[in-house]
Amino acid sequence: MKIRRLAIFLLLGDLLGLLFCLNLAYLLKFGQIYGFFSTTLLMITVLTIVVLYIGDAYRPDLQVAGFGAPARTLISCGVVGLAIAVLGYLFQAPSLTQLLWRGVLLPGLGIFSSWAVLLRLLATKLARSHAKQSSCLLLGTDNGTLGFEQEFTMWNPQGRLVILADAPTIPPDLAEHSESLSGSIKDLSFWSSHPWSGVIVTPHLKLTNQETQRLMQFRFRGIPVYHILNFYETYWGKIPSNFLKDNWLAIENGFGLVSNRINFKLKRLSDFLIAAFLLLLLSPILVITALAIKLDSSGPIFYSQLRNGHNKILFRVYKFRSMYQDAENQGAQWAQQRDPRITRVGFWLRLMRIDELPQLWNVLKGEMSLIGPRPERPEFDIKLAARIPYYNLRYLVKPGITGWAQVLYPYGASVEDAREKLSYDLYYIKNYSIGLDLKILLKTIRVVLLGKGR
Repeated sequence: MKIRRLAIFLLLGDLLGLLFCLNLAYLLKFGQIYGFFSTTLLMITVLTIVVLYIGDAYRPDLQVAGFGAPARTLISCGVVGLAIAVLGYLFQAPSLTQLLWRGVLLPGLGIFSSWAVLLRLLATKLARSHAKQSSCLLLGTDNGTLGFEQEFTMWNPQGRLVILADAPTIPPDLAEHSESLSGSIKDLSFWSSHPWSGVIVTPHLKLTNQETQRLMQFRFRGIPVYHILNFYETYWGKIPSNFLKDNWLAIENGFGLVSNRINFKLKRLSDFLIAAFLLLLLSPILVITALAIKLDSSGPIFYSQLRNGHNKILFRVYKFRSMYQDAENQGAQWAQQRDPRITRVGFWLRLMRIDELPQLWNVLKGEMSLIGPRPERPEFDIKLAARIPYYNLRYLVKPGITGWAQVLYPYGASVEDAREKLSYDLYYIKNYSIGLDLKILLKTIRVVLLGKGR
């Protein structure tokens, strides 16, 4: 069972299980079912699914790694019960209070919790079984092959990767450190009889007619054949720039936010409306934060800085000051973990990402978007563009307060970190959709709630 199918299996299991468990609790209490299509139950179901998603309950890769899936599920169900109790009390909604006060909702969520935990335990077993059976064949070697091998091993530690070199001269680091290098492309006929889960082709690979026929046979046998960039995109949600080529960018589908003006205008309209609403809603937090900064250390409340924006047009970004005054009197520096320049209040502002809230003003002005690549400083961009291929593609869209790279990649302050973040930015630019923006928003909420701001 593939990883994505396993996630869908968990989602459908939760949907059916929650509706059944709540109706079972109602049946035990009143002798009749509440109804599978009632508005109240559907609202509770949607809330539960969203909280479970934020709690990483639909990540089969985490199920395999054993990162406390049952515990996260139980906590998520507890959060749902508490949230519904508060909503029922505040709004005195008859449908919610009836379910809560008459002892239906909490027993129903309790039964569902057991059901959801059992589903995760089954998912763990299925995912591990799939991982043990999965194996991929990588055709071709270049300077990025070793990195791909390392990522494949981390993603699928119980799987198997076989690498066939495409030239007599193999990159020295691959020859010395690779455990998957098993021969040459000339041996393809020998390996073609194996039951591969997928075949991956590197961009520099040049195949003979006979080898191309072999690849066609793989496809006709139902074995997927991937360009290595499409494999990264499909399974790991990123597009590494070191594998990019102009011809791939010219013919590949996607990039709708760049080429479709309707998408661009709709995103701008939603950015403006949401930013205006958030500024109004969060105004008390903004005032409290300003007072805390002023009382904690000397200096201005806000901090502004020139950043590169859409098409590398300079704009001034605004943030709450989280560092001591004159923190950069020795020049521009990347922020670091446990940075001594950060104030006591600034530490918490960064942890909960409150320091980013003034950027809502940049969104209102049209200089930024709510979601997009992180805007970088011009002095850093010059160095990064010189060392990272296709780096400037990230400025095809407006920079964002949060983004795909910000929610998936941990804190980093080096060229290699910038290279890795660019791969996530390129994935976002190519695959932009309202659904992806919503997914990033939910992940951002999780980052803030779990104190993983950076």
